[in-house]
Amino acid sequence: MNRYENTKKVGFLGIIGNLFLFIIKIIVALMSHSRALLADSLNSFGDIFSSLMTYIGNKIASNPSDDDHNFGHGKAEYIFSLLISIFMFIIALKILIDSLVSIFTNQKIIFSSYLIIVSIITIILKISLYIYAKKAYHNHKNILIKASMKDHRNDAILTTGTLISLILSSLGFYYADGIFGSLISIYILISGLNIFLESYKVLMDVSLDKDTKDKIIEFVLKREDVLNIRDFYTVATGYKYMAFLTIDVDGNLNTFTSHNIADNLEQEIPKKYHKIYKVIIHVNPV
Repeated sequence: MNRYENTKKVGFLGIIGNLFLFIIKIIVALMSHSRALLADSLNSFGDIFSSLMTYIGNKIASNPSDDDHNFGHGKAEYIFSLLISIFMFIIALKILIDSLVSIFTNQKIIFSSYLIIVSIITIILKISLYIYAKKAYHNHKNILIKASMKDHRNDAILTTGTLISLILSSLGFYYADGIFGSLISIYILISGLNIFLESYKVLMDVSLDKDTKDKIIEFVLKREDVLNIRDFYTVATGYKYMAFLTIDVDGNLNTFTSHNIADNLEQEIPKKYHKIYKVIIHVNPV
């Protein structure tokens, strides 16, 4: 299965799974007045949005290059992951405010076995979705899959916290429900911030990492017919980069030979380094 088909499947499974979890969580949360489970249900609602953004963003990013988008639509992955992170901030702040109110007003929950059952179902389902997304991310390194993968992992951890808070609340420690709701919100904020920063870097055209650049420079300079590298710039086109180089060659070489050096490098570099989408090399005779 190719990169875009796999991401599409991850997004679709996320939508179905999170919709199911949101419905059962919100019903039980409202019946029991559990702030932690309500926070968890709002998080699942946010996950539906995130999975939908993954699905739409992947669909746009899969479109090939055209006259208006010469380098393809790869940055759509990062635009939509940025939207996911912003929505995560909004959900987290809502959860935090409600949880703090719950702590200070000492709101009690109506304990029910359904609270435990819903939490266990959520943990099992989220771990399953996490394992599937992790395998897809390992194969394709798609930031949208990464966002979904982290989201599923976080949900499994956070719902475990919800489960603990419910058990403590049933024993009379009612403030535990609000505390775990607050912790959930902080965890979501941190996860959203990490996704936001990663997306922001690509959209602001942060250059290729230094380690990969150094390896490419070393590879190019191994050729005896390349005397020096004057310029080396990179621009993100999505999850890959365009590279622009200026190389010095012997001025006594004829035009065909000097440009043949550049042509060979332009074909070899993308094959050797998966982060490179395309290379454009300017030849400078010295």
